[in-house]
Amino acid sequence: MIRHIIAAIATLLAIWAMVFMYQLDRESERFKQIRDIIEKTKMEVPQAKTSTPPIQQIEEPVSVEEQMKKEEDEVAKKLKSLRERAGSAMAFKVSPMYKQKCSSCHGVNGEGAVGPKLIGRDQAYVYQALMDFKSGKRKNYVMYGLLMKMSDEDLKALSKEIGTFEEKMKAAAE
Repeated sequence: MIRHIIAAIATLLAIWAMVFMYQLDRESERFKQIRDIIEKTKMEVPQAKTSTPPIQQIEEPVSVEEQMKKEEDEVAKKLKSLRERAGSAMAFKVSPMYKQKCSSCHGVNGEGAVGPKLIGRDQAYVYQALMDFKSGKRKNYVMYGLLMKMSDEDLKALSKEIGTFEEKMKAAAE
């Protein structure tokens, strides 16, 4: 009898360890994605190579207003460059439910990351796919785990929101 109890405890500990390792793997994958995004957005500033020292020129005094305007223009140029390099990241706002349930795999705006791209999918297609994952008709354990406790109203709200992503992206680009 005691052997059976010990075996049951050992089995439960092994299952817990597997679940814990799975969660660590997911977190590790998220950190890799964040690192990749940071690497993609790094900017390298080319250094001008000169063989002769620059000639010093006497500059005319510049007023404080002109100096501030120059600095603001430089900051504006840098911001514009960063926006262009960032692309469509956070191009439009999404619901907290989408952020919590979907964005880690499908991207902040549905542009795809680990999971497939959602932009361009209509509401009916998305709703049917969600229902298929929830029912087990389509096999994906991550999707099943996320959807099994969600209500039909939540699935409809998510599919409606995802169905508008393409329009929102076009509006944000303008």
